[in-house]
Amino acid sequence: MSKRDAIFPAGRQALYDINRYSAAIRSGDLLFVSGQVGSREDGSPEPDFKSQVQLAFDNLEAVLKAGGATFDDVVDVTSFHTDPATQFETVNPIRLKAFGEKPYPNWTAVGVNWLAGFDFEIKVIARIPQAG
Repeated sequence: MSKRDAIFPAGRQALYDINRYSAAIRSGDLLFVSGQVGSREDGSPEPDFKSQVQLAFDNLEAVLKAGGATFDDVVDVTSFHTDPATQFETVNPIRLKAFGEKPYPNWTAVGVNWLAGFDFEIKVIARIPQAG
């Protein structure tokens, strides 16, 4: 079996090393991105929910970029919410800004009761565009 091709955004690998996982794994032309949360530089949760969601998308964008992809290349999304009924109104405009126009990626939203101090997490699979 070949080694995993781990991807890390610039300046954030230490946080992944502490928790012992990769930001993303590249397999062929697919990029499997681990759940991204609205963490500050030191890994702590952003307390304001809207800012936390925006930061999660910013962190996701950084991982996609490190793997050679963009939001346009995302084909599958899973998001995790501690209170989906009240949070969707805040998440939706940020989501639509990131994913632009139709066709949108498929999306599964899951309500959870624990996200290690966070209230929102997003993970994706993207197809890495071919160069040239």
